Amino acid sequence: MRKTRKMALLKGDTHLEHVPSIKQKALRINLNKHTYGTFAEIGAGQETVRHFFRAGGASGTIAKAMSAYDKDFSDAIYGIEKDNRYVTESRLRKMLSHEIDLMEERLNRDKHPDKIFFAYANTVTTIDFAKKFKGHGWVGIRFQMDPLEDYNEIVIHVRFKQNDSKLQQETLGVLGANLVYGAFYLNDNPKDLLKSFYDNIDQDTIEVDMVDFSGPRFMYVDNRLMSLHLVKNGMTDAVMFGPDGNNLLPAQQLYKKNILALRGSYRPVTRVNMEIYKESKKMFLAEKKVKEENTYIIFEITLANLRAEGKINERDFLDRAELLCSLGQTVMITNFQEYYKLVDYFAEYTKARMGLAMGVYNLIQIFDEKYYRDMSGGVLEAFGKLFYKDLKIYLYPLKDLQTGEILTSDNLKVHPRMKELYKYFKFNGRINDLDEFNPEILEIFSRKVFKMISHGEQGWEEMLPEGVSQIIKDKKLFGYSKRKHEKQAK
Repeated sequence: MRKTRKMALLKGDTHLEHVPSIKQKALRINLNKHTYGTFAEIGAGQETVRHFFRAGGASGTIAKAMSAYDKDFSDAIYGIEKDNRYVTESRLRKMLSHEIDLMEERLNRDKHPDKIFFAYANTVTTIDFAKKFKGHGWVGIRFQMDPLEDYNEIVIHVRFKQNDSKLQQETLGVLGANLVYGAFYLNDNPKDLLKSFYDNIDQDTIEVDMVDFSGPRFMYVDNRLMSLHLVKNGMTDAVMFGPDGNNLLPAQQLYKKNILALRGSYRPVTRVNMEIYKESKKMFLAEKKVKEENTYIIFEITLANLRAEGKINERDFLDRAELLCSLGQTVMITNFQEYYKLVDYFAEYTKARMGLAMGVYNLIQIFDEKYYRDMSGGVLEAFGKLFYKDLKIYLYPLKDLQTGEILTSDNLKVHPRMKELYKYFKFNGRINDLDEFNPEILEIFSRKVFKMISHGEQGWEEMLPEGVSQIIKDKKLFGYSKRKHEKQAK
């Protein structure tokens, strides 16, 4: 990276006391003598750049505004995608790269030493004529904060919720203007930048379900944490990231896939967690309809679980994410406390077989009526959503610590009013006990292990899968302190 100037050219107030209007945002960009860039928009008119033209003073800001609607023209400019699709992350990034390259090629840096270049782009599809598919899109900006600094990039994916294409276009234009403004004036606080996407927009009009920050200004930004804030801020109900820590688009990853989801706290991952994973995976893949190459296995953590001790502890969240990623797992953070909502969400993307792996305690909660009092159809509506899909539950036993009895689907107790409903699903093969389990580890619980680690107690290593304790020690996860453990050992 080239050495940057001591003072950024856009140094100054990063926010106003009140939320500025879109016109104020666009005008502030236009009146900054250093910003200069391109707007390339495909699929929903030129709604973003329109705000900058209308605000006034755009001649010093806009190098070019274009909309390559014709597919042949678009392919000639940005290249042909391998899957022949146009509303993709790959297409958006190609657009940003192409436009920045043209800026660098056509403008003499010696003649414009103080110009900081940017390229804004979007590629979207709005609601179809039948109003069955509401549409989605990719939106992004590549920008500098100093002429001698490398480029930064912000890429987001949006899903439209409005039922009118014109309204969707207008919402997209406001979102785009917010993104351009946020990139230049809120980049020092990515959390505020995320929230600013909804400035002057009703939150129920559009969903942001993926975000990616990169570049020198975002060197210390963990995109997994940004994903968490998307859910925390109510911008989406679920986010995903892969073993490499990079954010994933759920719709893209889950489309037409067989899905096996394992819900837990993973604070930390225990031998029990991994036994559930291995045994449920084995049973799920043994299903006739399931092929391993078309299967996605997800470790899910709910927002409610992250808030279990009050406020969300970001360090604690990242420790869980770091450990799961180190084990090669895909992680999903959701706002679905009830399982039927999770299944309903998966059903938006696939009609293939779905599986939920859980312990007996969780299954008993599913058959507790109190969780469905707010639903007009009560428990029957919830179970209709949960089980009408091609779903199976893989059940891990629970040891009663008082009696020593091991509870399975055969001897667990649900409320008397729920017995017949439970029997129906049980004997129709929707609820299945795991074929194998180790009775010697049934008393291992994440909360107990976490307490031992944070208090410097001995013996927690044996409760974790092979290699996990070393990861925790090497990366100092969950409050681990070598000095604290050595002190306890003495």
